[in-house]
Amino acid sequence: MSRPAFEGATETAVAALGLSRSKDLAGLFAQGRSRDRILTELATPGVREAVAALCDAMESESVPSPEAAAYVRGYVAALRRSRETVRVRTVWSGPSTPAVPVRATAQVLVEVIDEARHELLAMTYAARPYPALTRALTAAADRGVRTHVVVETLAGAGGLLSGREPAEAFASVPGLLLWVWARVPAERGRSRQHAKLAVADRRTLLLGSANLTESAARRNIEAGVLVTGGEAPRRTAEHIVELQRLGILRPYPPHQASD
Repeated sequence: MSRPAFEGATETAVAALGLSRSKDLAGLFAQGRSRDRILTELATPGVREAVAALCDAMESESVPSPEAAAYVRGYVAALRRSRETVRVRTVWSGPSTPAVPVRATAQVLVEVIDEARHELLAMTYAARPYPALTRALTAAADRGVRTHVVVETLAGAGGLLSGREPAEAFASVPGLLLWVWARVPAERGRSRQHAKLAVADRRTLLLGSANLTESAARRNIEAGVLVTGGEAPRRTAEHIVELQRLGILRPYPPHQASD
């Protein structure tokens, strides 16, 4: 029997809880714990609402606790297996070739941002205001995605970038946190923050030559890869977070608070 409300609420709750805590939820269902006990056990901000909605769906569609436990465990196992499956596709900007269909950078970049539900990390050398990118980042902020972007600075580029600071391209996106490489004076002018990537929820990684600019996404010839699942997206995100923790990346401007 199909129970669409329960199945949809399970998907939302697992996304909010993560795989490990979702197994805890299944355990509470298996033990026949009350709604109040379950909400007390899983009272993390942003999680309680999703778990409450799942309990409501169980009641409205008469899903017994043992069945709910089995369904959540099965869903978690399937999701874990799908995340371990690695898929790698090429991504291109510039002229297309009808005989060789490929994904376009502009489209894939927005899709990666749209896919994020909890965390989005990005790095770019150059950046310019780009309406499609700004809209996608703003929508991500509206749904509560924590977004961090590492940029180069004009000073750090040693004269190889001109115009406005790359950071200004993101000024209109609410809640977005900017970071720069905290080089020592001896390194300035001799090194560049040249990485270009975006990683969503530590599961999907877009890595390539394209900066976060419209010309790179649409007009230049740029190449990259889109990696879904496996270790690469997770390890990329972990490396960026560790660079932040160690102070190698610092908030920009310096008084900006990080979360």
